[in-house]
Amino acid sequence: MANFSDLLGSLMQGGMAGSGQQRMGNALGDQGIGGMLNSVFGGMGDTLSRAGTEVRQNPMAAGGLGALLGSLLGGGGDSVKGALGGGAIGVIASIAMAALRNAGQGGADEQQPLSPTNLPAGLRPPTNAREAEAQEATAQLLLKAMVSAAKADGQVDQQEMQRILGKAREAGADSEVQSWLLQELSTPLDINALVRAIPNQTAAAQVYTASLFAIDVDTDAERDYLGRLAALSGLDAAVVNQIHSSLGVR
Repeated sequence: MANFSDLLGSLMQGGMAGSGQQRMGNALGDQGIGGMLNSVFGGMGDTLSRAGTEVRQNPMAAGGLGALLGSLLGGGGDSVKGALGGGAIGVIASIAMAALRNAGQGGADEQQPLSPTNLPAGLRPPTNAREAEAQEATAQLLLKAMVSAAKADGQVDQQEMQRILGKAREAGADSEVQSWLLQELSTPLDINALVRAIPNQTAAAQVYTASLFAIDVDTDAERDYLGRLAALSGLDAAVVNQIHSSLGVR
């Protein structure tokens, strides 16, 4: 049975935007979480940066990347898919945290010095049932963000819908999760509803980051959508620019 974290990891790996692999490679580089975690774990940042370079040059390396993310960012699980699912939130949380910290914004987690024993949820495994539930809720919100961004050019057509659902089945999604995803894909775009579901600025930065994993940002409609999302969720331009830089998006 797949949970929302597993599905998020599968779609981030390349189930939506054609540039998903490239974005993941950039996210792990020196301008992304590799650079941030290097100050905390030393060799981990270097390892992630090298992995990011390999993924950018060889998309097929993403399979091994799943296990790497799971072991380094608290994914866990016996399968590569499960490991990538666990690491997916860590990737998005890291990018969002770095952007907020550099802009002097965010909550207490973003302002406290990072250390191996002081990592917020998303950069480490959940330590109790409450944290596990919160992580799943975050994954579900980020999936909503990815699906919403995919509708920026209009409704998702049947061919694209079937491709995304195929990725969900590959991830082991059960019928309940597949039904939820189908409903999200079929519902007309409502950016205001998505913004209302964002609880704080940390989540807003994560939602924006997840959205960039879902689209190639090569149309005016997509650029307009991202501008509206940033404005409606109250993201500062400095935060948005940092997220774009971390993922290699102009």
